[in-house]
Formats: sequence, C-alpha cells, structure tokens
Amino acid sequence: MNEVNVTFEDNEVKVILSGRIDSNNAHEVESEILRLIEGKENLPMVLDASNLEYISSAGLRVILRLRKSNADIRITGVNSEVYEILDMTGFTEMMTVEKAYRIVSVEGCEEIGRGANGTIYRIDKDNVVKVYNNADALADIQHEREVAKLALILGIPTAISYDVVRVGESYGSVFELLNASSFSKILSTEPEKFDWCVKEYVEMLKKIHSTVVPEGKLPDIKETVISWGEFMKDYLPKESFEKLMKLINEVPHDDHMIHGDYHTKNLELQNDEVLLIDMDTLAVGHPIFELASMFNSFIGYSEADHEIIKRFQGFDFETGTKFWKESLALYLGTNNENKIREVEDKARIIGYTRMIRRSIRRKGLETEAGRAEIELWKSELIELLERTDTLLFLKNEFETEAVNEKLPEVLSFIEQHLDNIGCSEKIKMQISVAVEEIFVNIANYAYAPEIGKASVRVEVSEEPLIVTITFIDGGKPFDPTKKADPNVSLPASERDIGGLGIFMTKKMMDDLSYEYRDGKNILSIKKCI
Repeated sequence: MNEVNVTFEDNEVKVILSGRIDSNNAHEVESEILRLIEGKENLPMVLDASNLEYISSAGLRVILRLRKSNADIRITGVNSEVYEILDMTGFTEMMTVEKAYRIVSVEGCEEIGRGANGTIYRIDKDNVVKVYNNADALADIQHEREVAKLALILGIPTAISYDVVRVGESYGSVFELLNASSFSKILSTEPEKFDWCVKEYVEMLKKIHSTVVPEGKLPDIKETVISWGEFMKDYLPKESFEKLMKLINEVPHDDHMIHGDYHTKNLELQNDEVLLIDMDTLAVGHPIFELASMFNSFIGYSEADHEIIKRFQGFDFETGTKFWKESLALYLGTNNENKIREVEDKARIIGYTRMIRRSIRRKGLETEAGRAEIELWKSELIELLERTDTLLFLKNEFETEAVNEKLPEVLSFIEQHLDNIGCSEKIKMQISVAVEEIFVNIANYAYAPEIGKASVRVEVSEEPLIVTITFIDGGKPFDPTKKADPNVSLPASERDIGGLGIFMTKKMMDDLSYEYRDGKNILSIKKCI
C-alpha cells in the first residue's frame, strides 16, 4: 500500500496522497485515511495530490465517498494526467480541483512593471510573468484572466495569460509578449519618441474611456474611492473631510471602462501594436478617478522624493512631469493652461487622498520621512478642497448612434464646450448650424440603410483661440470638400435641391478638411473665436 500522510493545521485536515491508487490498494488507502482523520472528519479537507502519479476508477470511488461525507473538500497539486481523468469524470464540477503548477524563477530577470497587486518580470524574450503579492493569489489570477478576456472582447488590445505558475511562495500569470518594450523603457532609452508615446498613450486612454461595459461585469471604482475618503475622517479637519466626501459622492455613476493603474509601464509595444497589460485593476467609473491614478504615477508618489519615479518608471521626475502635462492636454483637447490646471487639481484631490491612506496603512506615520510626506500631501489636499466645488469636467469626445434623434445631444455636448470658453451667441449659432448639417448628413447617408456610430470631438487651442470640431464615422467614404458649390445666384426655378448645407458650412467656418483613414471618414471644421 502506498503511504498516506495526514496533517492538521489552520483548522484544516490535509491528506497527502502519493504513488498509485488503483483496484489493488484503494480499500487500504481509504481505510488508512479514515483511521488518520478519526474524530476530525468534519474539518475542511485538502487532498494533496502533488505526488499522486496514477488513479483508477477505484481511487475515484474513494474520493467520492470522502466527498459525500464531507462537502468541504478540495484537491490540490494535480498533475495533468490525473487532472484529465478528474475532469473527464465530472469531479472538477463537484469540487475544487487545482492543477500542479510548474515552478518559475525570476531571479536576475528584468522588472518591467510594478503595481498594487504584483510585479511583472521578463523571463525570456518571448514571455513575461506577473508575480502576485498575495501568496494565495489563484482567485486574483482567475479574476484578472476573466477581465482581460472581457476587455479583449470589448475591443481593448491586451495580452491574455496562457499559463499559471509557482514563483517562490506565490503564484504568477505567464503572458506572451514577444520582444515587447514598455513605454517606460522607450521613454528612458529613446527620448526622441516622446511625442509618439504621448500620442499613443492618450489614444489608448480614450479608447478605454469610450468603452461601455455591460452592467455588473466590472466593479465600480467609485465604491473604492469612497472607502479611501472615509479613511480620512481621523486625519483631516472636520470641514475638509465633509467637503471631500461631498465631492466624491456627487460624481455620477459611469459605465465606461477605466484601467485603474494606467501608467507607461503598463503599455507595451509589440510588433508595432500597442498592448495594455496588468488588467486586475479594471473597473468602471468616471475618468477623474483614472486621472488621479495617473497623476500619482508620474508626479504624486515622487513629489517629495524625485528618485522614486526613477526607480519605478526608469525615467526622471522632469520627464514624468512633462509626460503627465502633455498627456493631460492632449486628452482634454486643449492647451489652455487654466483648463489643464483645473482638471489636474481635481485629480490631485483623489490622488492625495489615496496616497495619504496608503502611506498611513504602511506605517508612514512611524518614520520622519513618512510623516513629512504625509504632511505635504495633507496640506495640498486641504488647500485644494477649499477652492474646488466639483470633481467633474468636460470630456472632449462624444460617441453616439448616427441617427437624427441624437442631434440635440450632440449640440448640447458642443455647446457646453463653447460656453466654457465664453463663445459669443453669434459664433455659437454658426457652429450649431454647421454641426447640424454635418451630423444629419452622417445620420442619413453614412450607413444607410443600416445604423452605425459617430464620434464628435471638440478641441480648443489658444493664441489665437480656435475651436476644432471633428466628426468620425465608419460609413461609406464621402469627401464633402470635393462637392461643387451650388450657384446661389440662380432663380429658385433653376436651382437644385440640396447642397446648401456643406456650402453654408464652408462659408461660416474658417476651415473645412476631410480625410479617409483606417476605414474612417474624418471631417473637421475650425472656427476662430
């Protein structure tokens, strides 16, 4: 008979199986297990199959009888051959069965990313492994694999884990990232690509934030942020604490995706394709919560000690600050410094709240450096709360179905931006007329007889103050700039019906441009304010 060992720990019985369990020894194995667990049959049971080489139907009957007498039982460390038998016979459906995991070492491997829940290492030129901080990370790994698949289905380019491994005392997920380089590495080794990195970084961010997630598929980040705020009750003046909670609670629910840990180590360039990685923080929520996390990554955590970003991202504090500022400007679609600063201050409120909580929970108040850092963030937070009335801000892009019924929403979206820069009523009317002509044309003809999507983007530049409104659709190619102007001097009886909309748009706007790129019609109008 093969040896059976039993240990009792953490109010759990662990049965260690080895060798073979077949018709020759199944009865003896079962009798030995029952003898060793006598008096503790009701404890949760783990069958450790790390050294189990073979099991027949007789062995399966042993496990089945144990399962019938103890509902809280699971099997761990199962090799692939035994797992196949357990899966084939339905045991994986009636109880938890955990495969054995190959062992991977990250000693001497390049660290390419570090987040709240784990660290990513390159283990060879083709593969990386994310090692989780939590030693019992299997549930975390399963969650990340599920949300990564969801993101991929929803159109976000990402890598999917193809294997789970043991790394030291914890677990890791293995991803194929063939010769990929993180944006942090590109910024630190190829500074001439700075502008390209900003552009791609913001394009991915907009793609994430424009993705609507089916209800219940991802957690709501607002609930987490509320818990950060509530933590501050004992560390802020009463008035500041109440203001903080009011601002957070007034942020409306938003079912658009956010990454939750969006920085340059979590974007990888592989074969000219940009991939988003480290997906365990995926959630839904208002983008201000994402911007707060971004501020912390590039400035906040390194505000008191500029060497932190060098150790974490691989580039210096000046590069991080510049990257944050330029990315925020491009994301907001404006170079108006007051507007950029206004949104940055909103992000800082959430960012400082998170960092103070994090530092205190990590014993920051017990060191001189930690106390100084917390005091810096706390003073900034209190000052910001005194002059901030809302965490909301205008987004510069709006996506909708291209149907006439959506025109009022499009006009309202654009009018908010025009009001925000003090646009005159005359110019607002001219822009509204042009927008109506273009959007209605898309709605009626771009996808006919089907219905498709259209995006409207508003960008504001200064000196001179210019508003650029861009319409993007995936319908039939059509260049309105090539359409001949109607002869408006003809009498009514001789004039064609139609053609006046584009004509009026050309006359009232300062510029009208069109291009067809990547299967999209891209039409832009500009107006000097």
